[in-house]
Amino acid sequence: MASKYSKMAIMIVLCIGMLSVPAATGFSESSITPVSQRESLAAEVGRDSRQLLLRSAAAIVADQETGEFLIQKQATAVLPIASITKLMTAMVVLDAGIDLEESLTIEQGDMFGLRRRARSLLPIGTELTRRDTLLIALMASDNRCARALGRTFPGGLDACISAMNAKAQSLGLIETHFEDTTGLSSGNVSSARDLVRLVDTAYQYSIIREFTTCKKAVIPSGRRVLKFHNTNRLIQNSRWQIGLSKTGFIGAAGRCLVMQAQVAQRSLIIVLLDSQGKLTRIGDANRIKYWLEGLSL
Repeated sequence: MASKYSKMAIMIVLCIGMLSVPAATGFSESSITPVSQRESLAAEVGRDSRQLLLRSAAAIVADQETGEFLIQKQATAVLPIASITKLMTAMVVLDAGIDLEESLTIEQGDMFGLRRRARSLLPIGTELTRRDTLLIALMASDNRCARALGRTFPGGLDACISAMNAKAQSLGLIETHFEDTTGLSSGNVSSARDLVRLVDTAYQYSIIREFTTCKKAVIPSGRRVLKFHNTNRLIQNSRWQIGLSKTGFIGAAGRCLVMQAQVAQRSLIIVLLDSQGKLTRIGDANRIKYWLEGLSL
């Protein structure tokens, strides 16, 4: 029986997205090599990057077009990645070719195993299209939405997780493993280096670019209006040109951030893992941006 929350219309406002088909990028498996093996600007940048004093435990900045690593810190350390996971969840859902306009219902089971701190504005019984469920999972990092996407995947949740690990393997992500679709499991792990390729791959999906850079969405719900905002405050910052964004947080992972952005007239992928403190990953991202712009890359 449909609840009072069913059949709600969603209105997306203030969305920004890079909807054009992106150019081929430099992250084929053979192209990613350490900066120490390159006679390039990346080596010059790398020699001086320690002065940045990045506070994230692991970090990497890569040129998306050439595949060069400009900055590296603990780039191969295998760490929990929290809701960065949702990028892979989105990719396998889109790869499956299932109907994005199909109506999904948030069920009691979508809360099973979720931690109390895994808050959601969506009451049990809420009905959304799969497209809108994907939007809220990516933009607002809603865990009930991510669980519902996995539950309604062809073959169910286990099949979705298997597809996520299979795609990771096909991309050569040897330091990456998934145990759930939300990122709440500390068993969802990767390295900064692996995440460069994961982000680059996710960037090839126009809907992921659009939804991860959407500023906010509003859902009318009876007499209530549910408002969702992007979890990356840099999306609101006019100094940044961001083409893809995803944040993550659980205690075991710290605060994480991955982005594709235009910095110093170059297309870069930025990965920051295990940042302590609410503003540390934002501070690190800004330090990277202003420092690279100062070098006039």
